[in-house]
Amino acid sequence: ALPIYPVVDGKLSIECYFSALDQCYSVYRKKINEQQKRDEISKPFTLSEFQHMIFHTPFCKLVQKSLARLMLNDFLSDSSANTESGIYQGLEAFRGMKLEDTYSNKELEKALLKASQGVFNEKTKPSLLLSTQNGNMYTPSVYGCLASVLAQYSAQQLAGSRIGAFSYGSGLASSMFSLRVSQDTAPGSPLNNLLSSLSDLPERLEARKRIKPEQFADIMKMKEETHHLANYTPQGSVSDLAPGTWYLTQVDEKHRRFYSRRPPTEKEAVHQ
Repeated sequence: ALPIYPVVDGKLSIECYFSALDQCYSVYRKKINEQQKRDEISKPFTLSEFQHMIFHTPFCKLVQKSLARLMLNDFLSDSSANTESGIYQGLEAFRGMKLEDTYSNKELEKALLKASQGVFNEKTKPSLLLSTQNGNMYTPSVYGCLASVLAQYSAQQLAGSRIGAFSYGSGLASSMFSLRVSQDTAPGSPLNNLLSSLSDLPERLEARKRIKPEQFADIMKMKEETHHLANYTPQGSVSDLAPGTWYLTQVDEKHRRFYSRRPPTEKEAVHQ
């Protein structure tokens, strides 16, 4: 049978992630700086211009290190950066390093995590609500981070803010982009409706059903035994699925997958 779980070279995977992050941020900054130059803005773009920064999140510690790397990129690009005080304090010894030589430097990593702690707490930690509770969501993880931010701030707090996003996937495919939040915070506005639809996210997490480890192991064993099957109808109750959840109902002889959906709540239906 085909394996269901990935085989990972952890050290190489992290280096690839950081390399992609560095390159995406470099290209993003170049585009923004060119745009600002046309607008006669001379100040170079830095991490400080993101009100929030979200990442593809395999695990939360990697995200904290990634936020620190963006700060490292800014630091190495600024030959006059102040290392006596402020956010770059304690980084003087690393001023002349090349990015490609930094991936496994533990002393630099330790200094960066210390220097960036405040920025991380402000710009990125709130985005880890879902990832902290759910673990690695793979494909949707960056959008889970976006939902986490939107669930914890009011329309007035978010209005006009710039949210940076780093998306990453298998094969080193990656991109960095930013979202500008609408200024329209009026009741009934698209922004208000979106935030309203996510406002109960913490409560939904708390409402999850707790099961014994043995039961979870049985569920995973069934998944291992059936994930590759054709002409298969999944077994089990859908009563524990949240309203609005899509679920697999059938895999036909050609491995085509068919889905159904539990009816959404009245509140969810209004926002769709």
